[in-house]
Amino acid sequence: MAETKDAKAPKKAPPAGAPAKGGKSGGGKGGKPQGATDPAPKVVDGTPRLLEYYHKTIRERLKQQFGLANVMEIPRIEKIILNVGLGEASKNPKALDAVVDEMVVISGQRPVVTRAKKAISNFGLRQGVPVGAMVTLRGPRMYEFLDRFISLAVPRIRDFRGLPNRSFDGRGNYSFGIKEQLIFPEIDYDKVEKIHGMDITIVTTAGRDDLALALLREFGWPFRGETPKPVAA
Repeated sequence: MAETKDAKAPKKAPPAGAPAKGGKSGGGKGGKPQGATDPAPKVVDGTPRLLEYYHKTIRERLKQQFGLANVMEIPRIEKIILNVGLGEASKNPKALDAVVDEMVVISGQRPVVTRAKKAISNFGLRQGVPVGAMVTLRGPRMYEFLDRFISLAVPRIRDFRGLPNRSFDGRGNYSFGIKEQLIFPEIDYDKVEKIHGMDITIVTTAGRDDLALALLREFGWPFRGETPKPVAA
């Protein structure tokens, strides 16, 4: 028996790459296409080398050295703050954008634009105008930056003779400055518009300068007049 004319033909599959029914082109939430990149940078998978070394070696050394009975008394690095002051930021927005882009490459995290808290007429400064950029690192990203700074950036400092060991604030926090952002290997020389310095603050939970000094020494910090301790890979 012959097939009837009104028999329905099988539906053809839509071509690859065609938008789905309803006009949406992707399978992600909010209509985002599949494979879209996340603007927030991710840290490297796994535990950072210095963080693992801290838990396996440094904690026990500091506990025995200072006779700490409570494990909560063992100091640790809480956060690292990078700050760049740019006086011409209010008159040259492109210079501030370049600084922000460089800090993203150096730290792996987008910085916050800092603004003037009050107006100063002698400097032609108005309240609320941008004056620089700042980024605060915590967790694994903080240890990754610390590892890159000690292992890669410090050896590139011109005429380097060590970092000062008296730059503590009395509460276990350590601050120092660098003169050029070119010491970081992530910076491309050809794309640098202006050489600028940077202030770096390492905030610890030590509460005392001697504890914080010992903590940084165990991480292999290159203090002036001292040979840095080797850190196991």
